[in-house]
Amino acid sequence: MTYTSASMSTSVPGIFGGRSLYDADHELLRQTVRAFADKHAAPHAERWRAEGKVDRELFREAARAGILGFNIPEEYGGGGVADFRFNAVIAEEFSRHPASDGLAGVGLSNDIVVPYFTGLTNDEQKARWLPGIAAGELIVAVAMTEPGTGSDLAGLTTTAVRDGDSYLVNGSKVFISNGQNADLVVTAVRTGPDRHGGISLLVVEADRPGFARGRNLEKIGLHAQDTSELFFQDVRVPAANLLGAEGSGFKSLMRNLAQERISIAANAMASIEGVLERTVAYVKERKAFGRTVGSFQNTRFQLAEMVTTARVGRTYIDDLLARHSRGELGPVDAAAAKAWATEHYVDIVGRCFQLHGAYGYMLEYRIAHDYLDSRITTVYGGTTEIMKEIVARDLGL
Repeated sequence: MTYTSASMSTSVPGIFGGRSLYDADHELLRQTVRAFADKHAAPHAERWRAEGKVDRELFREAARAGILGFNIPEEYGGGGVADFRFNAVIAEEFSRHPASDGLAGVGLSNDIVVPYFTGLTNDEQKARWLPGIAAGELIVAVAMTEPGTGSDLAGLTTTAVRDGDSYLVNGSKVFISNGQNADLVVTAVRTGPDRHGGISLLVVEADRPGFARGRNLEKIGLHAQDTSELFFQDVRVPAANLLGAEGSGFKSLMRNLAQERISIAANAMASIEGVLERTVAYVKERKAFGRTVGSFQNTRFQLAEMVTTARVGRTYIDDLLARHSRGELGPVDAAAAKAWATEHYVDIVGRCFQLHGAYGYMLEYRIAHDYLDSRITTVYGGTTEIMKEIVARDLGL
C-alpha cells in the first residue's frame, strides 16, 4: 500500500499559524525528527504493517539520532533532557508522518515507559537498565491491562508471591504495546489483598523461563504497532527488580498516568491538524460536477468549523503542555485534555473522511488509515468515560 500524493500532503501554510510554546532548540529537534522518520521509517512502513511490528533496529537508530532516551540522565547514556516540550515535538512529528503507526513505539517508550525507569529505580537498577534503554538495545513496555479488568487497574489479578529473594509471578496481560519486541516489561502485579495497597510493580525480563508472548493481536488500525498478550507461569523474578516499595504500585501508576494522558492528547491534537491540512489540500484538487469539492458551501463551512475547533484546541493543549513542563499539570486536567482531544480527533477524522467521498474508503489514501487509527485513542490510556468520571469527581459529583 502506498499513499497517494494528495494523502501525503503535510503542510498548508497559514491554517494554524505560529506558536509560542517552543523555542529554537525545539524547532531544531523537529527538523531532526522529520529527517529521521523519512529515512528510517518511511521506507519500511508498508512491510511493518504487513508484519504487524517494526524492526528492532528502529529503536537503535532512534537512540543514535537522539530521539530515544533523551530524557534519561547523561551518566547513563541519555540526553538528560527533562523538558517535556521535546517529547511533544517528537509526538507531533510522528503523528503527522505517513509511518506514524510504526513510529508509535518509540514515542510510547519516551513518554510512558521510560519514566518508570528514571523515576522509580534505585541506583543499582538505573545502572543495570538505563544504558541499554538509552542505546535502543533494550526495548521497554508496561503491562497493566488484564483480560477481565480493562480500565479497572485496582482489579488486577496477576500475582507475585514472595519466595526468598524472588517473586513467583502468575497471570496474564493483554493489549500490551511493544509487547512483541519488549526486553523489559514493567508489570503491575498483586502482592497483597488490599485493592489498592496490594499492587506492586516488577520489571520482568523477557528471557525469563515461564514468560511467554501470546499472539500479536490483529487490530483494525495501528497495524505496524505490535500489541500483544503476555503470559506469566511461575516466572521467577528477583526481588531486586521491584520498582519502589512493595505495595506502592498503584500510586506509581497514577503518578505516571497524567503524563501518559497529556501525551495522548498532544498526539491527537497534532493528528487533527495533519488530517485537516491534508483534507484542505485534497478538496482544492478534487473535482465534482465540474468544480472543486472545496468550492461547495458545505465543504467550506465544514472545514471552517473544524479548523476553528483545532485552533481553539491547540491553545488549550499547548497551555497544558507548558504547565506539565513546569511540573504543574494535575491528573484531572490531563484526563480532561485526553477526553477532549481524542473525541474531537475521532469526530474530525470522520467528517474529513466524508469529504473525501469514496476515495476515503481506499487504503491508498492516508485518510483511510487516519479513520482506522483514530478510533482507539478514546479507549487506550483510559476510556473517555473514565476520564469524565475523574473530572466529575473533582467537581464533587
